Amino acid sequence: MDLRKIKKLIELVEESGISELEVRSGDEAVRIARPVGAAPVADAAVVAPPPSIAAGSAVPEAAFVPVRAPMAGTFYAAPAPGEPAFVSVGSRVHAGDVLCIIESMKMMNEIRAEQDGEIGRILVENGEPVGSGQALLHLR
Repeated sequence: MDLRKIKKLIELVEESGISELEVRSGDEAVRIARPVGAAPVADAAVVAPPPSIAAGSAVPEAAFVPVRAPMAGTFYAAPAPGEPAFVSVGSRVHAGDVLCIIESMKMMNEIRAEQDGEIGRILVENGEPVGSGQALLHLR
């Protein structure tokens, strides 16, 4: 079965809230199950406020563009343990720059900026599980 189809099935299970799905195609089968009582992961609290907020001046929430997880998995801020993070609050990024990695199904998926901007907030901790559609960081 195609990996893209499996990823799509995982997203459908997460979005629908069902606990289990089994799909058969010829002699291949895939079963996707969520742990009993698992709830969708909500957006995490702010980890590091942007410098302007830390200095006391307010930045309107509308000034931020969320970068959302395209899939569920584990958030990694750096390419490898002990290495510097891809970005930090205040970093300038350009469309296509790697912002973080989400490990899903033992695959490392680079999450790239879709537009130019500055990192305003980082909303999750390194190594934290994230849900599909969850805001990871904010660009301004």
